[in-house]
Amino acid sequence: MINIEGISDKKILIIDDETDILNLLETVLLKEGFRRIYKAASGLKGIEACKVYAPDIIVLDIMLPDIDGYEVCRKLREFTLVPIIFLSAKSDDVDKILGIGIGGDDYVTKPFSPKEVAFRIKAQFRRSQLLGIEKNGNTLDKVIAFGNIELNPGTGEVKKSGKPLALTAKEYQLLLYMVENRNRVISKRKLCDDVWGEEYIGYDNAIMVHICHLREKIEDDPSSPKYIKTIKGLGYKLSAKTE
Repeated sequence: MINIEGISDKKILIIDDETDILNLLETVLLKEGFRRIYKAASGLKGIEACKVYAPDIIVLDIMLPDIDGYEVCRKLREFTLVPIIFLSAKSDDVDKILGIGIGGDDYVTKPFSPKEVAFRIKAQFRRSQLLGIEKNGNTLDKVIAFGNIELNPGTGEVKKSGKPLALTAKEYQLLLYMVENRNRVISKRKLCDDVWGEEYIGYDNAIMVHICHLREKIEDDPSSPKYIKTIKGLGYKLSAKTE
């Protein structure tokens, strides 16, 4: 188990209009070692709080009194790529796919255990930390290039033909993982275990949505991908000669 570096310095923003949920999550997160917790009771206040506090992760309720969480997520993605965990009373797969598809990184349905939310927050931080480390323990500090794509694990930047790409946190994690396992067939279950850290059930569509969005950003022709190949019945493969 990897300890989360600087857990007390990690900034968490919770956007929810239910005071009881805001206070309960804050109490549990404080017990888990987090110290910098910010709260907002509406979507617009949450957007402003994000601009002011620059959180490292956002917990976002979908049902808000002004604008819904999906719209909040769209607006947040205009200026931040930090992980977003949705909270929702809706458990339908369609709602989960929509949340993930517009830039969310995880989805928790109500009623939930606040301990589960704390676990998922820690899982996001651990995964980000793990993806910045090679299997031998050395920090990845060299730019990885394939075709017209450049990925800098040290800064988290991805460029296409020299121009920065705006990837979400999960898209970046997915691309980095595929680059580390380039030219290998990776099953959806393996992607789910290593990138999402969740049970495969219910995440099949979420993985496909992220792959689709990643192709739209790095491929010249997403309908005929050069890099991210679908291996029918097996999974996906990043075909690339890296420099």
